[in-house]
Amino acid sequence: MNDAVFYFFYNLAHRSDLLDQIIVFYAVYFPYLVVLFAGIFLIFYYKSLRAFLAVFLSAGLAVLLAKIFKSLIHLDRPFAAFPDIQTLFAETGYAFPSSHATFFFALAVALFFYNKRAGWWFMAFAVLIGLARIMAGVHSPQDILAGFILGGLSSLAVAYLVKRI
Repeated sequence: MNDAVFYFFYNLAHRSDLLDQIIVFYAVYFPYLVVLFAGIFLIFYYKSLRAFLAVFLSAGLAVLLAKIFKSLIHLDRPFAAFPDIQTLFAETGYAFPSSHATFFFALAVALFFYNKRAGWWFMAFAVLIGLARIMAGVHSPQDILAGFILGGLSSLAVAYLVKRI
């Protein structure tokens, strides 16, 4: 099933230069804008260092956990597993779980605890980034899904700790 879903999204790439550029934008460059949007939102809307630190601590912890899992699991990226895959950009390292999906879903869930509407928007951004990375051929759906789960759990843990402190 993972392979079928992967190929469904991957087959959207390599059809036109414009679509490939859009995929690369959402997979590579849009994440920087999302971090910027989150920081600006927290600074201007909440004006709270505590909220800013909690949100970015959640995302940072999530990426650290993702790196630990990658070093333990060693799951190859789709282009290494399937010889017919041509990625839209270069990527190295192991795939599982996706650090991008982990970081951006953790960011979204943490923001959700402070502002539900903003949280939903950032969850949509995380899904968009994850789908773009599948279409680009650098992640499979299981990498993205595992990243979402790990990111969500990381944010729940940090929210619990922040509430206790």
